[in-house]
Amino acid sequence: MIPSPPVRAPQIGFLYLPPIRVQGYSIAGEETVVQVPELDVCFDIGRCPRMALTSRFVALSHGHMDHAAGLAYYFSQRYFQGMDVGTVICHPKLEQPIHSMMRAWVEIESQRTPYQVRSIEPDQEFELKNNIYLRAFDTVHTVPSLGYVIVERRSKLRPELVGLPQQRLVELKDEGQQITTTQEIPLVAYTGDTATGPHLDRSDVLGAKVLIIECTFMEDGHRGRASVGKHLHLDEVVELIDRSEAEAVVLIHLSRRTHIGIAREQLESAVPERLKDRVFLLMDNRSNRARYEQQDRDASE
Repeated sequence: MIPSPPVRAPQIGFLYLPPIRVQGYSIAGEETVVQVPELDVCFDIGRCPRMALTSRFVALSHGHMDHAAGLAYYFSQRYFQGMDVGTVICHPKLEQPIHSMMRAWVEIESQRTPYQVRSIEPDQEFELKNNIYLRAFDTVHTVPSLGYVIVERRSKLRPELVGLPQQRLVELKDEGQQITTTQEIPLVAYTGDTATGPHLDRSDVLGAKVLIIECTFMEDGHRGRASVGKHLHLDEVVELIDRSEAEAVVLIHLSRRTHIGIAREQLESAVPERLKDRVFLLMDNRSNRARYEQQDRDASE
């Protein structure tokens, strides 16, 4: 009898949530990396699958290995492939450990890989691109941790000035008057690993168009497991979704103990009918593939 072939590489989860893509792999304790290519960012880096290399920024939620193991490889491969230097945004308590890790790799490889680390305090921001900012917020986990919201700022003419001739607007501006207001639009919120609490009831988290939220435990009786590890249970997630204004909610970090078929059943029974059409499991590849194929057919028509 010939031996079995090796286990297949895990399949990347993919959702098209116009106008952005959410793609990656997220299984609790194994690997979490969630990329939004249009915003040039990966939330966490997992073991750094190839697709993650295309993002210039990694927003690291915390230092657990299943979320951070691929960081050195991410820096190295971007340099090796002639890309811009990669940048990780992280909790202040992770900045020096990351420097230490990269110094260790200098000794291991006998070469120096360029990289950038930008630590960020809760409610501080980092500019990803013009008018697009990454904002950190406090979360509650077993180690120092952050969640993130990506916000867009748009300038709008003050309502009372709408309709005035362009020349009059120029005159008002020259007189020192503020003719525009700034509108802030939360685009994507990412909770990372966290217990429930008021830190998730922020207006920018609840108001984000896309909410990417940890949902590690789903089965009845697993609330205790969630509490001990400072993770979220489906019951808590459903309560948050009900308060959220998100057009799409993406559940990640499902426990390996929960088969994807069971997860579908748990969602079906726990999520109210009025919310079901905007809740997705990142790793439900069968359902997500069918949805994408329908999107493709609709676009063709």
